[in-house]
Amino acid sequence: MPRLHPTSLLLFPLRVLAIPFTTLIARIPHLRSRHRRTRTLTMLLPLLILLLILLALLPLYIIYRPPHALIRSMAEKYPDTLWEIPRLPNPNPKSKQNTGGKEAPKEKLIALTIDDSPSAYTLDILHVLQEYNARATFFLIGSQIPGREGILHTLVKSGMELGNHAMHDEPSVSLGREVLEQEMQEVEGVIARVYEEVGVERPRDGRGVVRKWFRPGSGFFSGWMRELVRGLGYRIVLGSVYPHDAQIGWAGVNAWHVRSLVREGSIVVMHDRRSWTVEGLRRVLPVLRDRGFRIVGLGEAMGIVDAANNAGG
Repeated sequence: MPRLHPTSLLLFPLRVLAIPFTTLIARIPHLRSRHRRTRTLTMLLPLLILLLILLALLPLYIIYRPPHALIRSMAEKYPDTLWEIPRLPNPNPKSKQNTGGKEAPKEKLIALTIDDSPSAYTLDILHVLQEYNARATFFLIGSQIPGREGILHTLVKSGMELGNHAMHDEPSVSLGREVLEQEMQEVEGVIARVYEEVGVERPRDGRGVVRKWFRPGSGFFSGWMRELVRGLGYRIVLGSVYPHDAQIGWAGVNAWHVRSLVREGSIVVMHDRRSWTVEGLRRVLPVLRDRGFRIVGLGEAMGIVDAANNAGG
C-alpha cells in the first residue's frame, strides 16, 4: 500500500474543495448561455401573448370595420348585390360655360338606409333627417306594420323610400324558399299600397322599371335567395358602413364609426327601433353635410347616377 506524503495529507482537503469550484468555473459559460435564453424567453413571452390576442381579435376587427378592399371584392364577386353607390362621372367640360369658366363641382352622394322600421322611434328619426335635409330608405319588417300604416304614409309624403326587410327580425337565409317568397310578397303588397294611397310614384330606373330593394335579415344571403329576389323584381342591398348600432347602444361610438369610414358612394346601415339611433344621427348628419356629402335614399341615389351617366354619354 503506497504511503502518502505529509504534504499531500495537508493539501487533500483543499483539493476536495477545489473540485466543485473548478467544475463550476467550467460550467459558467453554459450557465450564462442558459440564463440569457431564459431572460430572452421571459422578455418575448408578453410579446407572444400580445400577438396571439391580436390574431384572435383580427377577425372581430374586420367584421366591425371591414376594409374597403374587402367591400370592393365582395361587390365584384356578387355584382347583382348592391354594396355601394357607383361613383358619379366627372363633370362634363361643357358645364364650364354655365359656371363662369370654372368646372362644376362633383356631387358626393351617400345613401342612408334605416333597418327594422316602423317603430315608436321612426317619426323621431324622420324629424332629424328633415332637420338636416337628408333622406333615407326605410326597410320594413312586416310584423311591425299593423297599427303603424300612418307612419309609412308620412315617410313617403316626406320624400323617404320604403324597402323590404321580410316579415320578422330573423336571418332570412334560415327560411325556406317558399316562406321567404311569401314574406317578401306580403311586405311588397304593403309597400305598393302605401305609395298608391299617398299618390307618390315609386323610384324607377332608366327603363321605367320600379326600383325595389330587399335587405335580408342579418345580412346573410345564398345562391337560391339571390335567384328568388331577382325573380321577384328586387335587388339585394347590403352596404359598406355598418356601425353595429343594432347591438351597440352608445350613440357616440356609432357616430364615430360612421364618420370615420364614410366616403363617396357609401351605403350606411343604421337601425330603427333603438332609442339611441336619433342621437347617433344628430352626431353624424351635420358632420357629413359639412364635408359636402348629399345624403339620400337608394332609389334617388341610383337615379342621380343614371342621369349623370346618360348626360355624360
